[in-house]
Amino acid sequence: MGYDYDLFVIGAGPGGLAAAKQATEYGATVAIAEQAQAGGGCVNRGCIPKKLMVYAAAFTRLDQDAIAYGWSACERQFDWQRFVRARNQEIERLQQTQVQALQDAGIAFIHEHASFVDDHTLVVGDRKLTAKDILIAVGGQPIRPKIDGIEHALVSDDLFNLEALPKHIAILGGGYIGVEFASILRGLGCRVTLMNRETCILPGFDDDLATTVRQGLIDRGIQSLCSTTIAAIEPASEGFNLTLEGDRPETLLVDTILCATGRAPRLDELKLDKAGVKADKTAIAVDGDSRTNQPHIFAVGDCTNRLQLTPVARAEGKAVAATILGQDPEALNYDHVPSAVCSYPEAASVGLSEAKARETYGDKVCAYRTEFQPLFYSLTDRSQISFIKVVAQGDTGRVLGIHMVGDHAGEIIQSLTVALQLGVTKQDLDRTIGIHPSSAEEVFSL
Repeated sequence: MGYDYDLFVIGAGPGGLAAAKQATEYGATVAIAEQAQAGGGCVNRGCIPKKLMVYAAAFTRLDQDAIAYGWSACERQFDWQRFVRARNQEIERLQQTQVQALQDAGIAFIHEHASFVDDHTLVVGDRKLTAKDILIAVGGQPIRPKIDGIEHALVSDDLFNLEALPKHIAILGGGYIGVEFASILRGLGCRVTLMNRETCILPGFDDDLATTVRQGLIDRGIQSLCSTTIAAIEPASEGFNLTLEGDRPETLLVDTILCATGRAPRLDELKLDKAGVKADKTAIAVDGDSRTNQPHIFAVGDCTNRLQLTPVARAEGKAVAATILGQDPEALNYDHVPSAVCSYPEAASVGLSEAKARETYGDKVCAYRTEFQPLFYSLTDRSQISFIKVVAQGDTGRVLGIHMVGDHAGEIIQSLTVALQLGVTKQDLDRTIGIHPSSAEEVFSL
């Protein structure tokens, strides 16, 4: 049977784009369908616009620190609308760059919704197309818990379309998304109350890392409520009354509510049942090669039950292209994927937390940690504690995880990821000479 394409990709996010480009390099004919904008959530509603907001928020403290370094004080006013225009212009440029790259590679970009007719056929806009292999890379979307009045809450996507900054925002959810937006909005002058149903913040991260970040947020004036959630939301004349339950049962008046309680795959309109693809409400089931129960249909990124990170989706997409076209890709190692929290203070981590390491290795785990104040803050009137922790096997010295809170934590931990993948030991770190004065050198003197 002849097909219209060797590979058809549903979704032009990082995973889909990477797979499409890689497949064309192997000589396949490829099409990609996207009903929204090229680049997916990362470019349009996630990593990139959020990081630009992080940069914007940083100027408040940089202006204050400049005075300590001999610069004259000056009055600045932040123009939210001016920033939004500049940010959106950059996002549009990135969208156009992605589309141009597809065209240059000979990939058919179809700006339409796609859904299955059968396991080799798709309805794309008003036409039917067939493909030998199909990749699902539709990403995820924010979800809202079942709370009375939750329709009044925003989700993370909505924050990029605010016409004005909130005066007092309540953020429900202490994961990295909630923490990052709490930090950003506080930096832009908003009053922020951050709450989480179970732990305080950053579940899944090392406990010491989470504690250090939380203290840094509190020092900046962010109210952090542990084991507290919203029971009900009611409109009020000046915003919304929130009825809280848990450790802090009280009523809170705010003008904006952000729900940052998780994400779910965008599967509702794919009609996976017509292709015989198995999925539940949380993910598409895949094997180690990103293959669904249908051997010629694959899925990568946030629509699966694996790590929801842009570089992971990109690596999975490339691996799928190699698998389909017989290039024998290396299996992805999910144990050493670094992650960062783009808050202030910044945090980053790779490998096992101390708690997870002890679950696996028991008493044969040693944790080495240090707290220090970077040289930069020695002239300023504020204390900013940085933190580094190395988790290792006590009998072999093999490093199991590295965790950091402090300026440039993401860049530092990213570089150390290679060492973890190569089996670095605590003794190797001890023998390494660092750059002085720097924060990174503290890793080698624990």
